[in-house]
Amino acid sequence: MSTTHDGAADGSGPVEAPVVPETPAAAAAVFGDRLAAAERYVALLAGPGHEQGVIGPRELPRLWDRHVLNSAAVGEVLPADASVVDVGSGAGLPGIPLALARPDLTITLLEPMARRVAWLERVVEELGLGVTVVRGRAEEREARRRCGESDVVTARAVAPIGRLTTWTLPLVRPGGILAAMKGASAASEVERDLKEILAAGGDDPRVVHCGVGEAATTVVLVSRSERRGPSPGSGRRARGRKDRARDRPTDT
Repeated sequence: MSTTHDGAADGSGPVEAPVVPETPAAAAAVFGDRLAAAERYVALLAGPGHEQGVIGPRELPRLWDRHVLNSAAVGEVLPADASVVDVGSGAGLPGIPLALARPDLTITLLEPMARRVAWLERVVEELGLGVTVVRGRAEEREARRRCGESDVVTARAVAPIGRLTTWTLPLVRPGGILAAMKGASAASEVERDLKEILAAGGDDPRVVHCGVGEAATTVVLVSRSERRGPSPGSGRRARGRKDRARDRPTDT
C-alpha cells in the first residue's frame, strides 16, 4: 500500500511515497554484508529511478526477483577478480547488483544516454561503489578506447545475440566472454545468429541457466576467439582497394 507525505514545499499538494518491495530472504545469502546497500539500491529504483524513467511502473513490485537478484545471478558464471564492462547499463542492471554481490569484480558501466549516466553516477556515489561510469556505445571507437579490453562483457535486453556479439566482442580480450542475459528463446536465437557470431570472432556459444525460482535467468555465453574478427568497414575498404587496383592503368 502506498502512503502520502504532507504537501510539498511548493504547495503543490501531497506527494505519494514510493512503494519499496519487501526484501526477500534470499537476498541476504546473495549480498551478505552488502545487503543494506542492495536494499538502498532497490529503494533508489523504486523512488527516483521510477520518477526519472529508468525503470517502468509495472516493474516496481518485482524489482528484487526479476531485476536485482536476477542480475546478481549472472555472477555464478563469471571468473574471480574479473574486469567487467556492462554494456547499455541503463538502470544499472546487471552491473550494480554484480558489484554488490561480487566485490572482487572490477566493473565499468557503459551507457549512451546522458540522463541515465547521471542516474548511474548518483547510484555509484550513494552506494559507495568503486565502479566506473562511461558514457558511450559499445560500437564507438572512443568508448572502446576508454573501456579497453575486459575479461567479461555483460548485457541485458540490448540487442539480438548476433548484433550484440558484433558490437561487444571488441571490448572483450581474446579468451574472454560475452555474458548476455536472454529469455526463453535464447537457444533458438543462438542457432539463428550463429554465422554472425562466428564472423564477429565469437566462439563456442552456449546457453546456461543461473539462479533459482523467480530470480532464475538464462545467459548466453560467447567466448572471444584468439583470432580477431573483421573490424567494422574492413570489407568495404578491401573491396575499395580491389576496385582501385582494377581501374589503375597498366604499363604496356
